[in-house]
Amino acid sequence: ERRENMLWFKVPPKVYFKRGAIDPALRELKGKKKAFIVTDRFLFNSGMSKKITDVLEEIGVDYQIFFDVKPDPDLSTINKAFTMVKAYEPDVFISMGGGSPMDAAKILWLMYEQPDVKFEDVAMRFLDIRKRICDLPALGKKADMVAIPTTSGTGSEVTPFAVITDDKTHIKYPIADYALTPTMAIVDPDLVDTMPPGLCAAGGIDALVHAVEAYVSIMATNFTNSMALEAAKKVFKYLPRSYHEGKNDPLAREKMHYAATLAGMAFANAFLGLCHSMAHKLGAMYNVPHGIANALLICQVIRFNASDAPTKQAAFAQYKYPNAKEKYGQIANQLKLGGKNDDEKLELLINAIQGLKKEINIPLSIREYGIPEKEFFDRLDELTEMAFDDQCTGANPRYPLMKEIKELYIKAYEGVTD
Repeated sequence: ERRENMLWFKVPPKVYFKRGAIDPALRELKGKKKAFIVTDRFLFNSGMSKKITDVLEEIGVDYQIFFDVKPDPDLSTINKAFTMVKAYEPDVFISMGGGSPMDAAKILWLMYEQPDVKFEDVAMRFLDIRKRICDLPALGKKADMVAIPTTSGTGSEVTPFAVITDDKTHIKYPIADYALTPTMAIVDPDLVDTMPPGLCAAGGIDALVHAVEAYVSIMATNFTNSMALEAAKKVFKYLPRSYHEGKNDPLAREKMHYAATLAGMAFANAFLGLCHSMAHKLGAMYNVPHGIANALLICQVIRFNASDAPTKQAAFAQYKYPNAKEKYGQIANQLKLGGKNDDEKLELLINAIQGLKKEINIPLSIREYGIPEKEFFDRLDELTEMAFDDQCTGANPRYPLMKEIKELYIKAYEGVTD
């Protein structure tokens, strides 16, 4: 008899949401002594961080602010901030921003609580997140972690993941451990009303890919499926409005903010797949924003996954047989796209995603994005190997061969989706 481990659904103990939630939620920190705020220069200069500091002053919590986080935080930035953290000894971290400040704060929290941890150990790949070679002890003994997103996409406020770049070796370390799950997430749509259209599009499509990949992942469960479907539905309904109308359509901005967090909860527990593996490496090699990199690859990956007879099965799947095509059909049903059978529904889903990309002005191919052909093909083997090796590949419903990943990159370069 094959014995199975129990399954799980882990999210922050507290997730607060609604317009204006930041004020009452932060008041729960009354009684804390020192807050270390991690944000970026733009949010600091634009006065957004005052929404945090005004409340902290009222409830008598001292604070320090580190606002030098760059996109894709690197080790030298983290070490600079950590010097401040060690001297200050906070009992709560508050991160405010997109994925980068939240990632940086999670890493600082980890270093503060567990000073002996080595990134190379924590970044080791695994088949099962519960049976790690390097096991992180629970964080939170010295400080809590509050995450406040100001973009609608990464879902980092509710996930156990962080990515850190070693700026000496240019190696990106994706760190995944439930110990990194924030203590509190504050999802306040007031913070995203002024988000520029480009960021809105990239974040929104990232949230959609999180939802789609989590739904067809080999780790998907009844608990994650409902959130993934709800997030996908919200993205299709509200992303075009949020992109075109901006702050003039506050409802669309609000619903997209929730969609990103819902998709975050889904992939925090079901994980992602091959589209993210390929997007991580494409983005790192050619400086493509993460959401856009996902958008350039998702339709090709959907087509690849929807095979009834894959070359290679995934390990430890939660399904009896490959059923990705059927699950893509269920997403199409949720979006009310029509179709009499799974083959028709698959076509309709791919067409709908292509249509959404056009509507929010995202290129339909890597070539159109502007990466020169010679440069792309010269480095394609290196790109392929790195994508195969990515942590996200393992949860993909169809386990890819390297040559298949290479073919997918070529199709994505040309914008071929059939």
